[in-house]
Amino acid sequence: MNNSIGHIVSGSLTEGFTVKIDANTDIEQIKTGQFVAIEGGQLLFFSIITNIQLECNTPEIFHDAPAAQSSLLYKIIQKQHLFASAHIKPMLALNQNKTVSSVKTIPHHFAPVRRATDTDISVIFGKESDPSRRFFNIGKPLEMNAAVCINLEKLIERSSGIFGKTGTGKTFLTRLVISGLIKTERAATIIFDMHNEYGLQARQEGNSQSFVKGLKTLFPTRVALFSLDPLSTQQRGSAADVAVHISYSEIEIEDILSLQHELNLHTTAIEAAYLIGNKYKKRWLIELLEQGHDAKVFAQHVGAHPESIAALYRKLKRIERLPFITKQTQTTTIIDTILSYIDRNIHIVFEFGNYTSSFCYLLMANIITRRIHDAYIKKTEAFFRSKKTEDEPTRLLIVVEEAHKFLHPEAAKQTIFGTIAREMRKYYVSLCIIDQRPGDIDDEIMSQIGTKIIAQLGNEKDIQVVFAGVPNSTTLKSVLSTLDSKKQVLLVGHALPMPMVVETRSYDQLFYQEMQISPLQSTDKIINELF
Repeated sequence: MNNSIGHIVSGSLTEGFTVKIDANTDIEQIKTGQFVAIEGGQLLFFSIITNIQLECNTPEIFHDAPAAQSSLLYKIIQKQHLFASAHIKPMLALNQNKTVSSVKTIPHHFAPVRRATDTDISVIFGKESDPSRRFFNIGKPLEMNAAVCINLEKLIERSSGIFGKTGTGKTFLTRLVISGLIKTERAATIIFDMHNEYGLQARQEGNSQSFVKGLKTLFPTRVALFSLDPLSTQQRGSAADVAVHISYSEIEIEDILSLQHELNLHTTAIEAAYLIGNKYKKRWLIELLEQGHDAKVFAQHVGAHPESIAALYRKLKRIERLPFITKQTQTTTIIDTILSYIDRNIHIVFEFGNYTSSFCYLLMANIITRRIHDAYIKKTEAFFRSKKTEDEPTRLLIVVEEAHKFLHPEAAKQTIFGTIAREMRKYYVSLCIIDQRPGDIDDEIMSQIGTKIIAQLGNEKDIQVVFAGVPNSTTLKSVLSTLDSKKQVLLVGHALPMPMVVETRSYDQLFYQEMQISPLQSTDKIINELF
């Protein structure tokens, strides 16, 4: 195939360049989001096509347009008067020493423009076979078979986000990224799996009758299932590695503070909780649930307003319906168990089973994450003091769905998730947030997201927020609008040298082989074994 597209006829560094497309180039093979290269005199400018349009150098001919494209008149007009142009935005420059840098100059007039090659892709994005094990194949550019890799080392240096409207495959994208971390051992992960889609198996995107392997099935010795509902986990084909239990005495008032928006708790109710805590210490929640039914009497004991006590009691009464929260104190806390797995670089899928309410999800994710963060602060400070390699904490990525519920403007300043996002991995912990409504996430938090994997978005507010602070955002918005609803994403940010539209890697039998698992089984056999 002829890689030539056309040549530069105009443009600027800030606005991008206009390419006159060669007459012998099939215009229908040129698409927005494609990766192209401008061959300058000393530099190779890597660029993205952002727009395509039809042109005419003699507008008067449209007053008497030919009836059919097959007519002789049309062919004469097309040859002499009609042409097409593309708008491209340069993102990176490669010099003769093969050094990549940002674009600070422009190519000359009539500089040839061609389709990028597989070699161009590997030079810019690295190779999965690199000995450093930093790179992971996430997909391929549009109309190409080359692998676009993300730099996993940079991915975990800052928090990351996977965004897209419902049905765009965010869960499959997340599974791809986590598989890369497991395979390369760049970090351990804790996945708060609200809908039980990451552990054992999940329905194939777009096919409710077909199943794909979960991370535990794909990496049986490298992934552990922590379950709030061990019976549900067992019914889906495997015993949980750890059945999760938390005692009432382990729940702190700060854990409830993060639920203030979800529970619609007034600030006076939170103040009442602190008054209870001052009096009863770790037994504050037990005493509230045992005595709070008589709000007037209990309020007198703790010095709070009766209505505040009553509201707090009503909202937290539902905790009693959660069987994994017990009055019995645990000899080994769930946090100790989690840390022991992380220290061995074993990834954790935290399953919720049948307890999928937002209240349960927010409560447990916040309880676990707050304590993990506290433990990592201590680990990090100990490492800084000793400077011994064996004391360095294992890098940790915490994956949360429905992120806007943790990180909306009111909660972001109070929850541990907002703290972690702002710290930018200062204590070896970063976030991967998954959401279909990024517009509801606090602006400051979104500005701290280092790498964004963006699928199709429909809401204008979501689009505005997800590109806030991103260079060339106007250009990238136009590219995003052309994405298919399945298997196409825009990659932007810290883990990539330049923005890129890719067709994502398939999560299929070939992928299972590439993850170095046992010989493949048919989907039906997998399902039979799981059930």
